Order: sequence, then C-alpha cells, then structure tokens
Amino acid sequence: MRIPILKLHNYLLISIQMDLDDQTAIQFQEDLLRKIHESGATGVVIDLTSVDIIDSFIAKVLGEVVSMSSLMGAKVVLTGIQPAVAMTLIDLGIHLQDVPTALDLEQGLIKLRQELED
Repeated sequence: MRIPILKLHNYLLISIQMDLDDQTAIQFQEDLLRKIHESGATGVVIDLTSVDIIDSFIAKVLGEVVSMSSLMGAKVVLTGIQPAVAMTLIDLGIHLQDVPTALDLEQGLIKLRQELED
C-alpha cells in the first residue's frame, strides 16, 4: 500500500495514516524522493500523528528520508510525533536535532514557512 503525497504550492504534505511495514516504508522513501525531484518542492511536512510505534528499520528509514530530502534541497518538518515514537528514535540513536518538529500539520506548515524564510 502506498502513502499519499499531496502537493501544496512548493510543499509536499504526507500524513501517514497506517502502521508502517518495511516494504511500505521503502516504497514511501522512493515515492517521496521521486516526487521531490519531479515537483521541485522546497519543503516537506511528514505527519506522524497516527503512528503509535515504530521499529528499528522504520526509524532508520525515517532518518534517511529526512537526510535524502535535505540533499535534494527540500527542508523536512516532522509533526505529531507520539511519545513512544520519540523514545524509540532516541533509544536507537537516531537524533533528529536539526529537524524542525511541530505538534500538528497546521503548525508544521507554519514552521516550514519560517524555516524556509531563514
């Protein structure tokens, strides 16, 4: 199953509404990078509100998505990170200290605009 990626002006919006398995995560990574390349998006908001728990592979892929998007010129903002997901990321040594975060999608868009204006 694919995760929908919506385009809004120069931004891509992703709201992950399902539990991620390894294959879905890899497909998402490929789809997002292709969409950044095709659209020339300068920003990406990934909403994780519905993601209650992640495993080490999914956490690694998420960290890679942020890094790869940055290499392609798109700033990423993560929104809606649940406590269990935050703990898993830190426990696995995936520190996203340079990645802006926000409580929800609306705040994430505001944060992304601020980040791109700097």
